[in-house]
Amino acid sequence: MAVAELLPLFVAVPLLTSGLSVVVRSRTLDAVLSVAVPLVSMAAAIALLVHHGSHPPMAVSVGAFVPGVAIPFVSDTLSALMIVVTSLSTAVAAWFLILTREYRYRFVPALTLMTFAGVNGALLTGDLFNLFVFVEVMLLPSYALLAVTGSWRRLGIGRMFVIVNLVTSAVLVSGVGLVYASAGAVNLAVLQGAAAQDPRVALGVSVVLVALLVKAGVVPAYGWLPRAYPGTSAGMMALFAGLYTKVAVYAVLRIVYVVFAPQHRPYDLATHPLTWVLGVLVVATMLVGAVGSLGENRVRGVMAFQMTAGVGHILIGVVLAFPAAVVAGVFYLVHHVITMSGLLTLTGSVELAYGQSRIDRLGGLVRREPVIAVGMALGLLSLAGLPPTSGLWGKWGLISATAEAGQHGQAAWGWVMMAGILLASVATLMALQRLWTGAFGGDELTHMRPDVVTGGRGPDTVLPADVRVAPRLMAPGLLMIGLSVALFVGAGLVMPFVEQGVAGLFDPTDYVKAVLP
Repeated sequence: MAVAELLPLFVAVPLLTSGLSVVVRSRTLDAVLSVAVPLVSMAAAIALLVHHGSHPPMAVSVGAFVPGVAIPFVSDTLSALMIVVTSLSTAVAAWFLILTREYRYRFVPALTLMTFAGVNGALLTGDLFNLFVFVEVMLLPSYALLAVTGSWRRLGIGRMFVIVNLVTSAVLVSGVGLVYASAGAVNLAVLQGAAAQDPRVALGVSVVLVALLVKAGVVPAYGWLPRAYPGTSAGMMALFAGLYTKVAVYAVLRIVYVVFAPQHRPYDLATHPLTWVLGVLVVATMLVGAVGSLGENRVRGVMAFQMTAGVGHILIGVVLAFPAAVVAGVFYLVHHVITMSGLLTLTGSVELAYGQSRIDRLGGLVRREPVIAVGMALGLLSLAGLPPTSGLWGKWGLISATAEAGQHGQAAWGWVMMAGILLASVATLMALQRLWTGAFGGDELTHMRPDVVTGGRGPDTVLPADVRVAPRLMAPGLLMIGLSVALFVGAGLVMPFVEQGVAGLFDPTDYVKAVLP
């Protein structure tokens, strides 16, 4: 059996195990499936990465229809790398949900696995309509997951989350319809360079990109993210943080460089009028996310705004449109998923032990929780782009790319992007310093002030002297922060895969040959 014929299993296995979780009522089975399925997917994606080191992209057409009409599953280095990262973050989030016993809520394991199936499908699909389908497979379970976890705020926030995503999904499928009406196809390989030749195709693809940018949390349509994500539980927020916005960003990269880039002339994207519009939005997203962190009084609220800022950093490569910039953006994506997963699960462990997440209701944790403090300190350093964490190479790569922009006729944008990165970094440092001083510095806690656990109700109670975060709850977050430090040391091992994946974006010849042999 050819390796390509196994690609549908990345979707089929999570879907089948999701159904198995519903049919067989066993908490043990739910726990095993929730972690094992993402880990198996990660192992298979690592095997794909190794395979693509010496083999070109590969594709399989589901249903045995003719190429160009069939539903293609396509794997290359970039999609395999994305599956590795998203599978890892899903497994860690599921592990944390098991430790917090949230996996015992009815259908949570099944819905999580269904979400994971949609993510894998969106990363592997080779046509726009099935991108829409898999994005919906990914999003529909999230409505229920948001409703069953977190504080009472989740109910009102869930309504907003549903409305935003339903509207943007309608826009997305409308854009796909426009593309099909103008080009007669939605297969990415068939559409290679089509938007550069036909303004009608460009209009349809632009509508698709607008919907994806909203789902990614790009300014001005970013407000749903910092409102919705903190309203659910820390474990569920860690799951969402590693999947939804990152899949949307990946889809933007794939579509722009396959459909918009003139054939064999991807650098011409830099002069496209839409690139100028996106450039303004990217800078605004970085700054709004960083500055918004300063006004938050909850730890996970700060993290939500940092997610918005992270999306802006990742999309810098689309604006500058040369390989080094895109490589830096993709590496930043990998770093951001790992770091945010670690910070959110560590924050969740503190919430469970002390019953709240408000910065002004915490204090002295550096003395009560020294292990948590070290993990959080390293995670915050990573967000700020400081050693010894992966964030250093992420920020350094982006700044180096902006400095190199002049060599590619992008001097003006290079300076603008560099200024945006530096200003966002200063605002991020201020926000993270405020978080650290409020939650980990200052006087040691003497009372528990209900916030998360009781929904903000009830009187203050004296904090027992023996209250501490359970070591088992620390483990997922410390693992991810440890990986961030390991990525700082071993960036040279990961970077070749990132560079190879980005090279496939700039020259999609092999990608097209795999789909249209």
